[in-house]
Amino acid sequence: MRSMLPHMSEPPEASVPSEASEPHEAPEPREPPESAEPPKPAGPFDPAAVLADRDPGRTPVGFIVGMAIAAACAFIAVGIDAVQSFAFGDGPAPFAIALPLALLPVPLLIALVLWMDRLEPEPRQNLAFAFVWGAGIAALAALVINTADLEYVTMPALGASTGEYVAATFGAPVVEETLKGLVLFGLLWRRRDEIDGPTDGVIYAAMVGLGFAMVENVGYYINAIVTPQRGGIALLGYTFVLRGVVSPLLHPIFTSMTGLGVAYAASRPRGAASAKWAVFLGWLAAVALHGTWNGLSLFGTAGLIGGYLIMSAVLAGLIVVLYRDRRRLVGLILRYLPGYAYTGLVTGDDVAMLASLRARAQARTWARTAGGLSATAAMGDYQLAATELALARAKSARGVLTPDHFATRERNLLDLMGIARHAFTRRIPLVTEAPAPWATVGSALVPGDASAASP
Repeated sequence: MRSMLPHMSEPPEASVPSEASEPHEAPEPREPPESAEPPKPAGPFDPAAVLADRDPGRTPVGFIVGMAIAAACAFIAVGIDAVQSFAFGDGPAPFAIALPLALLPVPLLIALVLWMDRLEPEPRQNLAFAFVWGAGIAALAALVINTADLEYVTMPALGASTGEYVAATFGAPVVEETLKGLVLFGLLWRRRDEIDGPTDGVIYAAMVGLGFAMVENVGYYINAIVTPQRGGIALLGYTFVLRGVVSPLLHPIFTSMTGLGVAYAASRPRGAASAKWAVFLGWLAAVALHGTWNGLSLFGTAGLIGGYLIMSAVLAGLIVVLYRDRRRLVGLILRYLPGYAYTGLVTGDDVAMLASLRARAQARTWARTAGGLSATAAMGDYQLAATELALARAKSARGVLTPDHFATRERNLLDLMGIARHAFTRRIPLVTEAPAPWATVGSALVPGDASAASP
C-alpha cells in the first residue's frame, strides 16, 4: 500500500488432456476446393479484427478514449509524486531518480509476460489497455482512496502506528485489488471471447499488476530518498532491491487470483451461478494474498521471509497452471484441427507444427526466408487463426458460443487461414508427396499424419 503520505518435438505437449477427450463431431465432409486461389471475402478483410472477433475497421473510439483517460490518470499520479518531492524541499532530484528506477525493470517484465503468451497471444491493444489501466486509473484512485482512509478513518480512530497497519493489511488490499480487477471484470463483460483459459486470465492480470506497481514504486522510491533520517540513499537501494528486483511480480501474483476466477467464469455460459462465485472467490483470494503480504512485511525480516515463502509457493502454483493450460490447448489443436482437412487448409504436417512452439518458430523462420516479412506475418496469422479455430470449437462444444456465433467465427477464421496460407505457400512447387517445408526444418513427418514426429 502506498498513499500520498510520507518450444517441433516435444513429447509432453502431444498428450491430450481430459477436456480434449470430449466426443468430437467432425465437420461434415465436403469436397476440397478446386482452386488454389485464396477465398475472397466480401467487403473489407481485417485479419486483426478476425482474430479478435470484432467488426473490421478502425480502432474503436471507446478504446482510444479509454486509453487517453487512463494515460492522463497515470500522468496525474506521477505528478503527485513529483509534487511530493518538492514538498519535502528536495526539488526535482528525488523524482528524477525514482522515475527511471521504477521504469527500469518494466520492459523485461512485459517481455516475460508476452513470452508466456506465445501459443495463443492476446490482442496487443487489450494488453496495452490493461497495463495503462493499472498504471493510470487504478493507481490514481488507489492513491487518493488510501490516503483518505489513512487521514480521515484509520489514523484518527486508531492512532498513527495501528491505523497505518490496519489500513495496509485490511483496507489497501480491498481497494487496490478491486480497482485492478475492474479491467478484468470489464473484459469478462465486454470481451469474454478473448479469455480462452487460465493463461489469458493470468496474462491480463499480470499486465494490470505491472502497470500499477510501476507507478506505485515511484512514490516508494521518493519516500526513501526524502527521509534521510531513516537511511536516504541506503534506504532507496534497499527499497529498489526489495520492490524492483526481488519482488517485482507481487502485484501480478495478487491480481492473478482474480484473473483465474474471471477465466473460469468466461469458460461457462453467461449467467451461470458458478461463474459468479468464481469471480468473487478469485477476487477474495487476491485480497487475502495482498493483505497477508502487507501484514507480514510489517514484522521485519522474519515477516518478509514468511511472505516470500508464501508468494513463492503461489508463483509455483501459477507456473503449474500455465503449463497445464498449455497442454490443454495443444490437446484441443490435436483433437479438432484434423477435422478440417477437407478444406485443404490443414494437413497433418500443419497440425504437428501448430502443436509445438518450437515448430511454430521454425515455420515462421522458413516463411521469412521464403517470402520475407509479409510471408512471416501471414504464417503468424495462419498459426493464430488455426489456434483460435480449435478454441472456438471447444467453446461451441461447451455451449459457451452459440451456434450462429460459432458458424460466423468458423467461416471468418477459415477465410483468414486460406488467405494467409496462400500468401506463404505461393512460391512452393506443388509436390504433394513431400512434407511441408516448415515440417522438414526440425522433424521427419509423414505427410498427413500429425502423430508421426521424430524423437
